[in-house]
Amino acid sequence: MTNLIDLTVLEAARGLRSGDFSSRELTKAFLDQIDRLDGDLHAFLTLTPELALQQAEKADAALAAWRKDPSSPLPALIGIPIAVKDVLCVAGVPCTCGSRILEGFRPPFNATAVERLLARGMVILGKTNTDEFAMGSSTENSAYGPTHNPWDLDRVPGGSSGGSAAAVAARMAPAALGTDTGGSVRQPASFCGVTGLKPTYGRVSRYGLVAYGSSLDVVGAFGRSARDVAAVFTQMAGPDPLDSTSVDLPLPDIRLDDVDNLSGLRIGVPQEYFIEGIQPEVEAGVRQAVRVFESLGAEVKSVSLPHTEYALPVYYLIAPAEASANLARYDGIRYGPRVDAETMWDVFRNTRGEKFGSEVKRRIMLGTYALSAGYYDAYYGQAQKVRTLIKRDFELAFQEVDVIAAPVAPSTAFRFNEHTEDPLAMYLEDVFTLPANLAGVPGLSFPVGFDSQGMPIGMQLMGPHFQEEVLLRAAHIYQQQTDWHTRRPQALEQVS
Repeated sequence: MTNLIDLTVLEAARGLRSGDFSSRELTKAFLDQIDRLDGDLHAFLTLTPELALQQAEKADAALAAWRKDPSSPLPALIGIPIAVKDVLCVAGVPCTCGSRILEGFRPPFNATAVERLLARGMVILGKTNTDEFAMGSSTENSAYGPTHNPWDLDRVPGGSSGGSAAAVAARMAPAALGTDTGGSVRQPASFCGVTGLKPTYGRVSRYGLVAYGSSLDVVGAFGRSARDVAAVFTQMAGPDPLDSTSVDLPLPDIRLDDVDNLSGLRIGVPQEYFIEGIQPEVEAGVRQAVRVFESLGAEVKSVSLPHTEYALPVYYLIAPAEASANLARYDGIRYGPRVDAETMWDVFRNTRGEKFGSEVKRRIMLGTYALSAGYYDAYYGQAQKVRTLIKRDFELAFQEVDVIAAPVAPSTAFRFNEHTEDPLAMYLEDVFTLPANLAGVPGLSFPVGFDSQGMPIGMQLMGPHFQEEVLLRAAHIYQQQTDWHTRRPQALEQVS
C-alpha cells in the first residue's frame, strides 16, 4: 500500500470513502511523521494528538454509517487531517501567535474558518509556527524558535506562515491553513515548493484570526497541488455574520477537470515584476512556466502596473499603523502573562517591553508614528491614496487580461540570519506579493522549478476579485503537464 503520508488530500479522501484505511490510521501516520521530523524542522508550536485521534474516530463512525447507506450526505473532506497556523483560534488549544505575550492563552472559541472545517469532519493535527503576530518573511521572528526549510535545513521556510508551508512540504500534514497580510501564504509556499492560495479579501471570514493588519489579513490554504488547495478553500469560504468584512457572494462550485487546456485564457506579464537584482534562475523559471502556459493555449501579453514601485512603502505605512492599533490591547491585563509593577502604566510598559519581540516593537513604533498628530495626513493618509492607485492599476490590467503571472519573491529561500540585521532587506522579500494585498485581489503560488542549489522556485498568478477559480484552474492544468509539485524534499531523508 502507498505510504499514507504521500497521499494528496483528494487521494486520501477517496481512500477513506472506499475503506482502504481509516481516518485514525491516516491521522496516526501524519502524527508519526511529525514525531520523526519536527524535532529538526520545528514546524509545529502545539500538537493535539489526543484531540486529533478523537476527531478521527468520530469521522470513521460517520464514514462507516455512510458505507451502509451511501445515499446519505457525506462531507467531501471528512477524516482528512490539517494543520492550523497559530494565529487562528482553536477552542481550548493554545494560541500564541508566536509571541510570549500570549503565552498560556487558550481561546474559548474556534475561528470561523476552523469551525467550518471541523463541522465538515476534518481533523486538527496542531498549531504551526509563525513569525510573531505574523510580522515577518522568514519565521525567524517566532519567540519559540525558527522553522527550518525541509529542502535545506540551513535555510528559512519563508514567512510568516512558514510552519504551515514546511509541514505540508515535509509530509507532516496533507494541507494547512495560513494567513496572508503581505505575502505570508504565497512566499512560504514558494520557498517550500508547495501550492498556496491567498483568497480575495472578504472571501474567507477573519473571525477568530488574531489581527495584524485588518484591511489586509486573509485566511488562506496550503496543499501540494492546486486541486488540494481548492478542496480546502471551498470548505471554509463564504460569508459570515460574525465578520463584517466578509462578502455575501455565492462560492462557485470549483471544477478543475472540466477542461484540459487554456485556450482563450489571457495571461499578463507585468514588466515591473522583473526588476534589477532578481535571482536569474527565478526569472528564468517563471518565464519558462509562462511559455508552458502559452503552449497549453493561453495568450500571453505584456501589461503594466505602474504604481508597483510604491507598494513597499505604502504597505509599511498601512500595515504597521493597523498593527499599532490592533496590538494596543495586549497590555498584561486581558491576555497572557503580566509583568507586575507599582503603577498600571509600568505594568503596561514592562509587559509589552519584555513580552513583545524586536520586530513587533519596530512595527508598533512605525505605525504609531504614522498615525500621530501632524503626521497622519502626510504618511498614513497619503499611503491610502496611493493604495487606491495600486488597486486601479489591477482593475485596468484585468480589462486586458484574465490573470497576471509574476515571480513570488526575488530569490529562492535564503539562509538563516542573512537578513536579520537588515530589516529593509527582509521587507524587500515581499516586494512582489504586497500589491495583491493592497488591492485585495486573489493570488496563488505554485512551484515551477528549482535553482542550482536545489531550492524550489515559485510563481504566482493573480486575478480579479473573487476569481479564485480561474487561478486554480490554470495552475491545475499546468500541474497536469509538469511534476514540480510532486517532488519530495531530499532533506527529509537526512533528518533524524
